Amino acid sequence: IDNVTIIDEISTDKVGVGNTVKISYVDDEEDVDQYKIVGSQEADPFESKISNESPIAKALMGHKVGDVVSVESPNGSYEVKVIEIK
Repeated sequence: IDNVTIIDEISTDKVGVGNTVKISYVDDEEDVDQYKIVGSQEADPFESKISNESPIAKALMGHKVGDVVSVESPNGSYEVKVIEIK
């Protein structure tokens, strides 16, 4: 609790903690996923809540709609496109 930050307003200009982000995969644009970026304690992949420390969230942070982002994962790198930020 000593390091808690309360987020009152969530910006939808750029990807950040608290945003829900819809992405498509560059190699298969019909493959679309949506994730909510949360702190590590709130992460629940079964509810599409990913930690801000995960490889995909780290890559998406600070990017805007339309940006193509390279994600470095343990299984290799891939590219995604930011479709929507809520």
